[in-house]
Amino acid sequence: MKYPLLAAAAAIVAAASSAAADTLVDNVDGMTIDAKGQVERFTGLLIGNDGRIVQTFRRGDKRPGKVDYAVDGKGRVLVPGMIDAHVHVMGIGFGALTLDLSETTSLEEAKAKIAAYARAHPDRPWILGRGWNQELWKLGRFPTAAELDTVVADRPVWLERVDGHAGWANTRALAMANVTAATKEPAGGKIERVAPGGRPAGVLVDTAMDLVKVPAPRPEDRDLALATAQDLLLKRGITAVADMGSSIEDWQSFRRAGDTGALRLRIMSYASGVDNMVLIGGPGPSPWLYDDKLRLNGVKLYMDGALGSRGASLKAPYADMPGTRGLRITQDTALKNLMSRAAFDNFQVAVHAIGDEANAALLSAIEDMAQTYKGDRRWRIEHAQVVDPADIARFGKYGIIASMQPVHETSDRVMAEARLGPARLAGAYAWKSLNGTGAKLAFGSDAPVELPDPWAGFAAAITRQGPDGQPFGGWQPQEKVTREQALTAYTADAAYAGFGEGRFGRLIRGERADFLLLDRDPMLATPADLRATKVLQTWVNGQLVYDAARPPAPPAEPPKRERPVPVDGR
Repeated sequence: MKYPLLAAAAAIVAAASSAAADTLVDNVDGMTIDAKGQVERFTGLLIGNDGRIVQTFRRGDKRPGKVDYAVDGKGRVLVPGMIDAHVHVMGIGFGALTLDLSETTSLEEAKAKIAAYARAHPDRPWILGRGWNQELWKLGRFPTAAELDTVVADRPVWLERVDGHAGWANTRALAMANVTAATKEPAGGKIERVAPGGRPAGVLVDTAMDLVKVPAPRPEDRDLALATAQDLLLKRGITAVADMGSSIEDWQSFRRAGDTGALRLRIMSYASGVDNMVLIGGPGPSPWLYDDKLRLNGVKLYMDGALGSRGASLKAPYADMPGTRGLRITQDTALKNLMSRAAFDNFQVAVHAIGDEANAALLSAIEDMAQTYKGDRRWRIEHAQVVDPADIARFGKYGIIASMQPVHETSDRVMAEARLGPARLAGAYAWKSLNGTGAKLAFGSDAPVELPDPWAGFAAAITRQGPDGQPFGGWQPQEKVTREQALTAYTADAAYAGFGEGRFGRLIRGERADFLLLDRDPMLATPADLRATKVLQTWVNGQLVYDAARPPAPPAEPPKRERPVPVDGR
């Protein structure tokens, strides 16, 4: 067996720069998921000039005598590219370009960070950001406009909560939006108020957030946000995503990147509501574009809000606020009309549902829709965080996809205990139970709600523990999944959830050569070591798109006008 082995650096550069050459990646500890959900090992793979895998090799298999490029993997671990089944691509990019409060642990720390950001950007007409979490601040309440006014009063300030389901405004922003004591709450929304008198307190929940009108970003702002998001995702080993809530403007940015060769990530797009679905797709889902890097699959709809802002719709009142059961953003009849409108033209339907009431109602809607719209629909339930145990078996019908985010469980468990009480935890973040019904799990992060870190998600999925190793034995440990199930949910089944199977998600003949070189084996590493996994290289379509040895240049100066993209989550 002889073939020209180039110096590693030269081979990598050549392979990355050539779109029309056979490439042999050899001497690797490779793995993929087989058709039965088990790990299949190999030691080399041959990539064709179209970016697809021609053949995988086991130890002792004869290699081709001549190839255009050969890369010596030096015995490193090679795995399929990770697929994040639920992100907000533009939210990731804009979140990196605006004020980030996600690491603040107190209101005072957040105020200091806001003040410093305002001083550093005196020319920005708005102060925009995201990531605050009153639960981490241990406030026991929402922050107020008055508290925000003490650090920035001369310009409007709008800061989205970590879950994207609440926004914190200062008095100037509320005045510009004309939100007063007389303002009525929109359906599916809530205005936090000061008693007596009903003056707005500063936080707007779910659909009430739309009352604040922030200047829209320019096309060049969106293109910078997309480039920034791609850098962040590829660095973490994510080669494909499901973008939940694409606007027509987002789609045009994706297309501009595709047209210019700047689209390095695969994006399975789900339009933000039916209006955007029609604007983008017209009579139906788009074809796969740019070598399977972009497709409009369907539409993203909402049932309810989030658990952290008490907007998740529950069957019984919140344990820590008995006066509320949450918010239904879309009522049953309206939901079925929207689902029917999408399904009629063969768009895939993905619906956000977090509370047990919302999940039960959505399951009933799917059961009704399935009687009319036959065939392979792959109805998606996004999050499925709190499910009544009596409803779990219903997930096994009609090809339902449970699109879930493992790190939500480790981030939320203390808050979930407070919101639900001990009697309702059995169906919370119930990965193993839902998978056991026959529903496919598709794992993701909900970034920027959480970091788009598949290794933290992988560790959470198999342990039900946070990075501190707590709680001992795992939280609701009966819902752990195996390593094989976790890897499947981040690769093959995440691709299947977006109609991408046969194109990418597995390292087998005929599929796209999307893979990672890692510094450790995720199937053998301890949970702590798994969280510390380093991505050495990321390859998409047989081309190197990230190399840890050659980090990308720092991002350009953030634009002066930008708007964080609303996200969903907890």
